Order: sequence, then structure tokens, then C-alpha cells
Amino acid sequence: MPLTVRAARLDDAPAICALLNEIDVLEVGRPETDLHTVEADLGHPDADLPQNSWLAFDAAGTLVAYGLLWDESYAERIDVDHYVLPGHQGAGLRLLELMEARAAAKAAANGFRRAVVHLHLNTAPTTDTALLDARGWHVVRRYHVLTRDLAPTAAHTTGNAAAPDPPPAPAPTPAPVPPPGVRLRDCTAEPDRRRAHDLLQRAMSEHFDFQPHSYETWLADPANAGLDWSLVWIAHVDGLGDAGALLARDDREAMGWISTLGVLPEARGRGLGGLLLRHAFAAFAGRGRETVGLGVDTGNESGAPALYERHGMVVYFAVNTWEITLPAAADAAVTDR
Repeated sequence: MPLTVRAARLDDAPAICALLNEIDVLEVGRPETDLHTVEADLGHPDADLPQNSWLAFDAAGTLVAYGLLWDESYAERIDVDHYVLPGHQGAGLRLLELMEARAAAKAAANGFRRAVVHLHLNTAPTTDTALLDARGWHVVRRYHVLTRDLAPTAAHTTGNAAAPDPPPAPAPTPAPVPPPGVRLRDCTAEPDRRRAHDLLQRAMSEHFDFQPHSYETWLADPANAGLDWSLVWIAHVDGLGDAGALLARDDREAMGWISTLGVLPEARGRGLGGLLLRHAFAAFAGRGRETVGLGVDTGNESGAPALYERHGMVVYFAVNTWEITLPAAADAAVTDR
């Protein structure tokens, strides 16, 4: 079947968003991708769309596959995104070939002899994983996306039955009371914003796939342009100082989102993670959100999966991290526009 491949442009964002939501529905049952997220990816200062993005169109001109490559480590680690509609695996395979070649070239340009490439896919993806197996990819990690309901859904009746009086609106989840010697504060002031970033970088540094970023680099990412700092909190412990932080976002249509929760190793076991988590639940409930979600590495050794389970969070869907190691090649063929 004839196939057209070209680089993405900023004005392709609506079409890409529509493709990703079509894939979301097939994989998780409902659309999960917001347009501003796609625009932030395409508009990232390091995106280099002419070299690091691919759109595949079928003979009718329909967008059927999309790929994006990220080089945030400036080393051997390269990340790629890959999406393809069922029935168009040939397009998916072509984008895989192009992304692998580009990853090999990027690693060589970074001065490394190999490229270690990571790809995140739903555990039941529209991508045919047999294509990945055949090319030497393998699963190295699994993540769970967890959700928690913040308010009950009101019952409804059908037919001619008289509708009962509507139940009173549920009261917002109360904010937890910190134990003695512990205080929470938001990060609306610039010094606290920097402090929260530092705490989360330190707390997450031991985690799989961690990529360090300076405050300035992180803040310059378009994905953080609309960050609401009143949804970022620091936990302070008398005698220890600032010991943990939570960063949440309220810019997703589907649910409130907890992006990062971290507690310094020396402060773990004091209930700070649960305190920050419950505080976020209360904040989202107070904003009228019915659901909150987050992602967690199932191999996390700090006890995060058990913490979230204890606080009523359940698995919504799972994502695998696939990996392939490629020899770096400065002259790798990466053109097929």
C-alpha cells in the first residue's frame, strides 16, 4: 500500500491529537490526550521536528502513524514515542526503522558507541509487538497508571419511575491535619518553587530512568508553561528541614494528575508521602474533580506502589518500557521524507 512519510509541523498538532485519542480509545477505552500536550511536545525547544519526527499517511492521505524522538540525556540514552493504528503495521514498521537509525546517529553525535533506546507502550498496544520482538526490542520495566475516585457518582433512574430527590453534593475531601512537627506549604513564591524542584530531583535520583534537569531547563519546557504552583507542596519536618514535595497538575480534561511525589531517603517512614497524597486529593476534590491519577514504576523500591494502594488508588491501565541497544552510526540513513 502506498505510504507517505514526512516530518511533523506545529500545525499538525490537531491531526496528531486526533490520532492519539483514537489510539487511546482502543487501548484504554476513552480519549486521554489533550491538544496542549501535543503542542508542547512539538514546540519543545529541543524537538528538532525536521530530524526527529515522523508522520505516515496512507494512500487516502489519512494519518495512520506518528513517531517522535527525544535526546534529553545527550548521551547514549534516547527516547522515542511510537503510535500506529491497527491495520497499518507496515507504516509502524517504517517509522521504527527510521527512529532506530536516527537514534543511532544521535548517540554517535553525542560521542557514544551505542544507543540505548526506550519506548513506552500500553501493555495491550495498537502496535504489533511481534514487530518489536523481531527487531530485538524487549520489555525492561512496567508502569501502572493508577486512579482514585474523589466523589461518588449520583444514582439515576430510568423509565416512568419517579426520580428521587437528588442527594446532597458530597462535601470536599477534608485536608489532612499534619502531625506535630510537620508543616505543608505551597510553592507560589519563587524560592519555594526552586526548593520543590531540588527536593524532587534529589528524591527521584535513585529511580529507574531518571533524567536530571536544572530548574531553568525544566521550567523552560513548554509542558510546564501552565503549571499551577498552588498545586505544588513542600513537607517540612522540624529537625530535618524540607523533606519532601508533591507536584500536581490540573490541566488534563480526564482527571487531576499527580506528576511527581518524592520524599528524601532520610525522611521516609514518617508518613510524609501519605500526607502529601491526601493533601492533593483534598485540593482536587475542592476544585470539583471527580478523579485523580498518577503513574508509578511497579519496580519502585521505595514502597510507592503500596503507598498508593493503601490510599485507595487502583490500576487504570499498564505501560511497558521497551528497550533496544543499537550500535551508534554517524552515517545512519535517516531520510525518507
